[in-house]
Amino acid sequence: MNFAFCLFNYFPFGGLERDFMAISRECLARGHAIQVYTMSWQGERAAGLEIHLVRGEGRTNHGRATAFHQNLLAALVGRNHDLLVGFNQMPDLDVYYAADVCYKARIARQRSFLSRLTPRYRVLAAFEDAVFGPGSDTNIIYLASQEKRNYQAVYNTPGQRFYYGPPGVDVEAIRSQLSPENRCQLRQELGLQDRDILLLMIGSNFHTKGVERSIRALAALPEEMRRRSFLHVIGRGKEGPYQKLAVRLGIGEQVRFLGGRDDVPRFLAGADFLLQPSLTENTGNAIVEALVAGVPVLATETCGYSEHVLQADSGQVVGCAPFRQEEMDTALAGMIGSPWRRQWQENALAYSEQNDLGNRPRLVVDILEKIAKGKERG
Repeated sequence: MNFAFCLFNYFPFGGLERDFMAISRECLARGHAIQVYTMSWQGERAAGLEIHLVRGEGRTNHGRATAFHQNLLAALVGRNHDLLVGFNQMPDLDVYYAADVCYKARIARQRSFLSRLTPRYRVLAAFEDAVFGPGSDTNIIYLASQEKRNYQAVYNTPGQRFYYGPPGVDVEAIRSQLSPENRCQLRQELGLQDRDILLLMIGSNFHTKGVERSIRALAALPEEMRRRSFLHVIGRGKEGPYQKLAVRLGIGEQVRFLGGRDDVPRFLAGADFLLQPSLTENTGNAIVEALVAGVPVLATETCGYSEHVLQADSGQVVGCAPFRQEEMDTALAGMIGSPWRRQWQENALAYSEQNDLGNRPRLVVDILEKIAKGKERG
C-alpha cells in the first residue's frame, strides 16, 4: 500500500514524532510505501521514507498551518495514495493519529471566553472540527480513553470512527538497561551518592510538561530531603527561565537540563521517581516507560496515561481541577519518604509484564491496513 503521512514539523525528540517514526518503520517493514509531507525536518532521514518539504508561509503558527494544508492539497494532486494519515489535526484526512488533546476542551478549561474570538482559535477549532465533527468521515486512532471521552463530549463523534492504539514504548530497550551495575554507573556519572534521590522528567515543551511545578515541589521539600534530591530534565526547550527559577528558590545546583537524548533507558535505570505534572497531556509516554523500568510515578490526572499509574498502584496522581501546587509538594515529599516505595516498584514491573505496553506501532499499522482495505471496497 501507499500511505501519505503528514505532520507540521519533525524533530527526533518529541513523543508524537517518535510515534510517527516507529509507525513509519513498521509500515516499511511490511513493504508499504511512505510519502511524508512536512514543513521542516530535523535529524536523520530514515531509509525508505520519501520526504517532501511543503511550504507553510505565515507569521503565526495558525497561519503557517493554514498555508501548509493548502499547499499539501496541491502537492497531493496526481499522486496515488491509499490513505492520507495526519499526525496533526487538519481537514481532508482519511485517518488522524490523535496524539493531541482536545483543543476546544482545553481552551474552555484554561482560558477566558475572549480567547475564543481570536484568529488562532477560529483556525485551530475549525481544523479540529474537520476531524471530529459529526459531518466528517475521518477515522481516529485514539491513545487514551480520557481524551476520547473529551472529544466525544465536545463533538459527539460517532464511536465507530474511533480505533484504539495502545502504548508503544520500547519495552526491550528499557529492560536491557535494568541492572544494578547500570544504575550505579549512571548515578556515578551524574555525581549522585547512594542516598541521593534522582527525580526524572522526560519530554520537550517544558511549560506544558510542568517543569516549573516540579522545580517548586523540589524546593518545598523538607530540608534534609531537599539537600539530597536532584531533578534531571531530558528534552528540548527553553531552559533559561527554569534555571533562573531554581536559582531564585535556592536549588540551582540541583536542577539539571540534559537536552534531547537517545539513551533515556539508562536514566530510567538510575531514577528513583518520574515526575509528570503536565498542564495538559493526551498520554504521557514517559509514564509507561517508567512503569516498564519499575520507577514510581507522580503525575497529574490530566495525563491520559495517569490511568496506568492508578491501575498499577505504582505512585500517585494529583488533581488538576484546579491544580494546587501544595498538593503536589505534599505528594512528592510523601512519596520520597514512603515505606511503599519498594512495593510501588514491584507493582510497576508486574503491571508491565501483565499488560501490552509495547505493540502500538504494529497495531496501528494493522488499523491503517484495515481502513485502507475498507476504503477500497467502499
